[in-house]
Amino acid sequence: MAIVKTENTPARAAPLTERSIIGWMSKNLFSSVFNSILTIVTLYVIYITVKDLWVWGIGDAVWIAETRRECFTISIDGACWAGVIAWFDNIFYGRYPREELWRINLGAILLFIWMAPLWLPRVKAKVFIAVTTVFLYPFLAGYLFAGGDKGIFMQVMITAAIVCLVANTLHSIIGVSNGTSLPGLVLRLLGKNNAPEKSQRIILFSILLVCFIVVYLWQMSWSAQGVSWTKWGGLFLTFVIAGVGIASALPGGIVLALGRRSKLPVIRVLSTAFIELFRSVPLITVLFMATTMFPLFMPEGFILNKLTQVIIAVCLFNACYMAETVRAGLQAIPRGQFEGAHTIGLGYWGTMGLVVMPQALKHMIPNIVGTFIGLLKDTTLVSIIGLFDILGMLRSVSRDTPWIGLHKEPLIFGAILFFLICFAMSKYSRHLEVKLSTGHKK
Repeated sequence: MAIVKTENTPARAAPLTERSIIGWMSKNLFSSVFNSILTIVTLYVIYITVKDLWVWGIGDAVWIAETRRECFTISIDGACWAGVIAWFDNIFYGRYPREELWRINLGAILLFIWMAPLWLPRVKAKVFIAVTTVFLYPFLAGYLFAGGDKGIFMQVMITAAIVCLVANTLHSIIGVSNGTSLPGLVLRLLGKNNAPEKSQRIILFSILLVCFIVVYLWQMSWSAQGVSWTKWGGLFLTFVIAGVGIASALPGGIVLALGRRSKLPVIRVLSTAFIELFRSVPLITVLFMATTMFPLFMPEGFILNKLTQVIIAVCLFNACYMAETVRAGLQAIPRGQFEGAHTIGLGYWGTMGLVVMPQALKHMIPNIVGTFIGLLKDTTLVSIIGLFDILGMLRSVSRDTPWIGLHKEPLIFGAILFFLICFAMSKYSRHLEVKLSTGHKK
């Protein structure tokens, strides 16, 4: 049977051969005398740059040494990466107690386990998993990192986080293995899969309540040693500030954007004023205001540590920028989508949640990820107000007595680290654009 290739059938990539490579180079790099000269000059500049960087950073570099002076003794012209290696723990964990580093590593592992189902194709209820990650994981991770006494509220939230983590993990395993869900499997094992929907909900709620009580009683018996926020630092602190900011920026931006588009004058004016206020000042000003002026407006005896103040400032600042991104995405949706949703009986929230917002978010993916990348890089500003994030730790290497004066290597290492993280976020953004068919060229 002959196969007819239609217009919508994707063409297969032609095999890469020597002739095709030569043809591509002739067409794109050496198509004219000017392009040929430009290509040769550009390649020469790249060669010189890469060669010098390779010699300095790899060929003549020193990887093992006790002091910077020893690095100079071994190779005076090469990079001294020994200082960066000696400061690895500080760069990644700050001054966090070394015997308690397992808590940070455990928090990272739990986050990976919690979010892994979002990338598994056969897992259902991914929206619920994402919501629990945003609203419950911070309580579990926060206690792991900070430790200390647990109040009743904190115990309840930690219990809810543990129950959701276990349920999400079991749900994901069941979904990958047979394509069903955890509630469906439980009801089938109990022989209640054909029971009325109300009875099924009561059964599932009862099981959830029993699990909650058991976990609550179990977690009351364990506690973690308190670690002051002043010992947090390095890449760990950068991820904490950026992670909380990213998790809150999109929901906060959606609320502010809807408030700015509201038909109620009071809500619209307040939302607009709030957005314009934070967008009209630089982040460093907001950080200084949060750490110096904010306590003056609080009731007597109400005290927040500097890290909490910084996180609140970063969340509000980026929520305002995200609000404008969300508003632009909403304006890109044709008016007919709103009218069509109303004709089938959907109200305001149904229209926004089921019809308009999903389409708008697809258009906003590049801008949203761009804002997240900017947020990650902007967290380095907290070093100016006394927090030792990764930039603060990289700058501290040069003030350490054995490595005094070592400036370039730590900052270059930090730049490479930030590039890898931001590039990974950018590539994942591109993957989402293609997966969700946002209309961009593949």
